[in-house]
Amino acid sequence: MAILCGLSISVGIDVQESHAQQLTARTETEKSTQGVNLASTTPATRPARKPSSAQYPYYVDFRSRTAASYGHAFVWYGRTSERKVEVAGLHPAGESAVPYVIGHVLPVLSETGASYGDLDEQYLTANYRVYLTKADGERVFAYIKELQKSSPVWNAMTFNCTAFIGRIASYMGLKTPYTHLLVPEDWVNNLREINGGRNTVQLPPER
Repeated sequence: MAILCGLSISVGIDVQESHAQQLTARTETEKSTQGVNLASTTPATRPARKPSSAQYPYYVDFRSRTAASYGHAFVWYGRTSERKVEVAGLHPAGESAVPYVIGHVLPVLSETGASYGDLDEQYLTANYRVYLTKADGERVFAYIKELQKSSPVWNAMTFNCTAFIGRIASYMGLKTPYTHLLVPEDWVNNLREINGGRNTVQLPPER
C-alpha cells in the first residue's frame, strides 16, 4: 500500500496547477446537500445486504475521492429516510493551494465541513457505509460535531483527513487501519476489509 511519507515537494507544484483547474469547475452541488444519491458503493464492490431501516435508521459512510494529489477522505452521515446528507472531513482552510503545501511541513488552519468534490459521485474512489440504531446514531452524530469543533489544524503527517475519520471509526467501535498515512482510497478499503465488511455496529451503553 502506498504511504504518504514518500511524497516529494513537487506535489505542491502539481497541486497548485490542478487545484486552480478544479476551482473553475465548481458546481452547485457544493452549495447544497439536497438531492445527493445515497446509494453509492465502492466501485466494483458488491455491498453487504442493507439492514432494516426501522432498526438501523442512521448511517455513517466513510468515503474517499480523487483530488489534485493523493485524494481526500471524509464521511457522509445522515438518516436512511432522508436524501439530505451532512459531510465532515478535515482539510486545510481556504481555497488556495498554499496552506496545503505548507501543511506537509507545519500545521495549518483547518476546515471540517464539505470540500470541493465531496458531493460528486464522479470523484468517488471507495466507500464503506455502516448503519446505526437511532440512539447510537444520535451519539455518533454528536461526537462528529464535537470532533469538528475541536480540530482546528491540519497536517499531512500528524493529523490529516484519514486520522480525522479514523477517530470517528474508533468511536463507533470499528477496527482501524494500522496507520493514518495510507492514501485515502487504501485507508477506506482497508477499514472495510479489517471489519469484515460488517454494515452495522452497536455502541456500548453510556456510563
